[in-house]
Amino acid sequence: MAQDVLCEVSNCKFNREGKMCSADQIFVVSHKGDKAQKSEETDCKTFEAGM
Repeated sequence: MAQDVLCEVSNCKFNREGKMCSADQIFVVSHKGDKAQKSEETDCKTFEAGM
C-alpha cells in the first residue's frame, strides 16, 4: 500500500506542504466502469475544495 500520496491540486483541502495528500482514505474511480487503461481515464473522488 502506498505510504506517500502526492497531489498537485493546490485548492484541495487535503493538499499539504510538499504536495502530500493528508486524507485518511483515497477514492479513485474509472470513467469506463471498473477498469482503466491509463491515468487520464480516472478521477480522484476524494477531492474537496479548500482554499
